[in-house]
Formats: sequence, C-alpha cells, structure tokens
Amino acid sequence: MTTRNTPTSPHPTSRRGGLRALLGEMSAEIRAHRSTALVYVTLRVLVIVTMVLQFLNGNYENVFLCLLTLVLFLVPAFVQVTFKVELPSTLEIIVLLFIFSAEILGEISSFYVLFPFWDVTLHTLNGFLAAAIGFSLVDLLNRSDRVKFDLSPLFLSITAFCFSMTIGVLWEFFEFAMDQFFALDMQKDTIVHAIHSVTLDPTNTNTTVTIDGITDTMVNGVDLGVGGYLDIGLIDTMEDLIVNFIGAAVFSVIGFLYVRSRGKSTVLSRFIPYRKHGRTIEDWNNPANEPAGMTRTRMSWPNRLMRPSTLWNRIHAHRRGTVRND
Repeated sequence: MTTRNTPTSPHPTSRRGGLRALLGEMSAEIRAHRSTALVYVTLRVLVIVTMVLQFLNGNYENVFLCLLTLVLFLVPAFVQVTFKVELPSTLEIIVLLFIFSAEILGEISSFYVLFPFWDVTLHTLNGFLAAAIGFSLVDLLNRSDRVKFDLSPLFLSITAFCFSMTIGVLWEFFEFAMDQFFALDMQKDTIVHAIHSVTLDPTNTNTTVTIDGITDTMVNGVDLGVGGYLDIGLIDTMEDLIVNFIGAAVFSVIGFLYVRSRGKSTVLSRFIPYRKHGRTIEDWNNPANEPAGMTRTRMSWPNRLMRPSTLWNRIHAHRRGTVRND
C-alpha cells in the first residue's frame, strides 16, 4: 500500500504571525530614526484628519486617496525591512513629503490647479527619487556575491539616470492610457497663442502653416473663453519629461561624486541608500578595507568603465581560499 503526500498550505495562524512580525519590524524601523518618525506621525495625522473630513463631506473617492496615501507611507519601511536596505533619513523624509504632496495636496487640495509649478516640482522630485532607487538597485547588484555584475561609478550613475527616465516615460504612458480609456485629464492642457501644423496646409505638400495671435477657441460654435488655443497634453508631457531629466541628472551626479569620493561626503551620503549588513559603499571603494593579503590591480581608465571581474566576488573568493596572491 502506498501513500501519497499532498502539499500542505501554510496554516492561517502562521500567515497572520508572519504578517504581524513584518508589521512589527516596519514599526520598529520607523521609530528607529527620530526625525523620520516625527515626520511620519505628523503626516499620518494630517491624512487621517483629511480622510475624516472627506468622509463627512461624502467625497468617497478622496477617502480612497487618503487610504492609499496611508499605505504608501509604509513603502519605505517595507523596502528597508524586506530588502535589508537602509534609507538615509533625509531621503526617506523626501519620499514621505513627495507622497503627501502628490496625493493630499495635489489631488485633494487641488494644488495642481492652484499652483502651476506644483506638477513641475513633483515631476522633478520624481526624477530625483527614481534615480535614487535605480542607483540603489544597481549598487546592491554591484556588491552581491550571487551576481557577477560590476559597474564603475560612471556607469552606475548612467544606469541610475536611465532607470529614472524609463520610470518617467512609463508614467506618461500611464497618464495617456488613463486619459484615453477613462476620459480623465492627467496630461493637463496648456493655453497657447500660436500653432504650427502641416495638417492645415491646403496644398498637401507637407508645408507648415503657422497661425499667430490666437486669442480664443470655439468648439461647435461655443466660445470656450480660455484666452487662446487649447493644447491637449503635448506641452505638459514634454515639460514633465524635461524636469524628470533634470531631477535624474542631479541625483546621478550626486551618486557619481559620492562613489568617487569613496563615501567621505556626509552631505551626499544623506541621499544614498546602503545595505544594512555587509560591506558598505565606503568599504567597496576603499582599498584599505579589503581583506588582508588582497591586492587590487590598477586598470586603465577605459577598462575601469566595465571591469570583467568584480571586486566583490574576489573578496568572497579570498575568504574561501581560492584567490592566489602572487
């Protein structure tokens, strides 16, 4: 007689215990830094007060945005606990303020409409933060003992920049899709006073026709009263990508200088995530911190751009006794 072993699913109690442990670690992570905890609690109270007011006013969509904001506030702590990454307090506070500014101030308090610069500012900050995420991800791979992956400071910064720009482009795709399929207006309109178009060319010879001095727009005989021509999203999209470019470039320069300075700058270190355990960026860049007996081969500048063998793997190979120190 044979018996068949059937896979058993985790007990519901163990699942709840794991979730409770995760939430406990996240709570401890938030409390670990006094400045971050103060900002977190303050913003959380403001969001809860806003949510109650929106519920009393019957604005249930805004209530959902408040709930979403409370969940997003937990993302930095979740990332730190799950991936064993430490976010500097300055960077974490910027992330929390960005979430609050985008969801509560931007959407619910209509700052996007009241202050034209609000959207531009947040997209610039988004480029900065996305570059920080990209920099951190690549840096973790750079120092992983399981992945043969090594980038120089220059290529590390370029990769972080490209990651940020990719996030920015994908977000614009999302805005376009929401406008097309759900009749929203995420790609905001811009009032212009001149247009240049080959569509208006009566000769069909691909000649650009320019119309200047536009003072108003009429649709189906109705005067819109906007004081010019309505550009439906193109200018807004390009402005968003340009300021995302600026934010990404700023952080990429910060990351490059930080790694090149061997992590000595206390100002730059406030924006660079690092591992909770193991060697830090300072160890990675400082030959004095290498294990005893190891030597570092000097490479020419072109070869340093993309090293074929990683320092991190050499370190672990040395620990296993497989490195020859000739």
